[in-house]
Amino acid sequence: MSTADGELPIYTSVASYRKWRRKALEEGKTVGFVATMGALHEGHISLVRRSLQDNDLTVVSIFVNPAQFAPHEDLATYPRTLPQDLELLAAQSFTAANKNVNEAPEIRKPSALFLPTVAEMYPSGIIQDTAAQKGTFVEVKGYGHQMEGKSRPTFFRGVATVVTKLFNAIEPTNAYFGQKDIQQALILKRLSRDILLSHPDPEHIHIVPTARDPSSGLALSSRNAYLTHDGLTLAPTLYKALKAAEEAWSKGSTKAESIEEAVRVVETEKARAQSSGTKVDMRLDYVELNNSDDFEAIGEESTKKQAGPRPVILSGALWIDKTRLIDNIILGDASNIVV
Repeated sequence: MSTADGELPIYTSVASYRKWRRKALEEGKTVGFVATMGALHEGHISLVRRSLQDNDLTVVSIFVNPAQFAPHEDLATYPRTLPQDLELLAAQSFTAANKNVNEAPEIRKPSALFLPTVAEMYPSGIIQDTAAQKGTFVEVKGYGHQMEGKSRPTFFRGVATVVTKLFNAIEPTNAYFGQKDIQQALILKRLSRDILLSHPDPEHIHIVPTARDPSSGLALSSRNAYLTHDGLTLAPTLYKALKAAEEAWSKGSTKAESIEEAVRVVETEKARAQSSGTKVDMRLDYVELNNSDDFEAIGEESTKKQAGPRPVILSGALWIDKTRLIDNIILGDASNIVV
């Protein structure tokens, strides 16, 4: 174990962390958990704040998981900003009322950072070619080939594997994930239920609303750091497109018509950028509407009225040069999903 600036304990092995966890268990402390790949931003911090509010102790992990990157993806160049991440975590706090009214309020800060090596997380080794991998992997069958899974067919296998490992290591009372990665978060809730996890059980996996740039609505993401100035100007196009589809859907348009509105926004913004001389390659990967329970795409002629009370996920992905951005909006009552 080491410490950041003499305060935040940093655990690089499961064994050292478990000693800390055992003490928390003996003291009856609740433990909140936020899993990250580092390059922290306000989206991650919103999850940390929620955990500080809900739990006695909060653990954050930073681990760039090779199993969720395909061989052609950006594992080698993924942003790694540990010094800045530590500063950001150290600046977070929450004042909680003390259970004993005669004592001063409790100041909660992040309690521990789990910073494992690849060898610690994958004792059998790990390569990115899934066909040649050896060892134990976790797959939630039937829920990872839709939406994001169409473009990234091995992604959710890698996520399910690493998060299962992290849950086993951290043993959190509560865990927090962002709505931006809605399919991932819902798959993890299903994973917890299917393999009978107790730390956390599915009711204690919380999906927190997407953190956005207050002026443009752009969903915050570590990959936004890849964007040039012009790319960052165009990046909010995806959210604009989804909002246009949402408006069409709310007015009674079919799924196909709603998606057409989203595509129209992207094409309009692309034409405007080209006419102004902006040299950015912007292209739409997909826009889709899927059931929130099984991720199956709804019918092309489906409408809001036909969908009924069941929430529908409106999601999309947009390429800005070599950076792929994702976003989503939940259509209908999201209160049982995002809390």
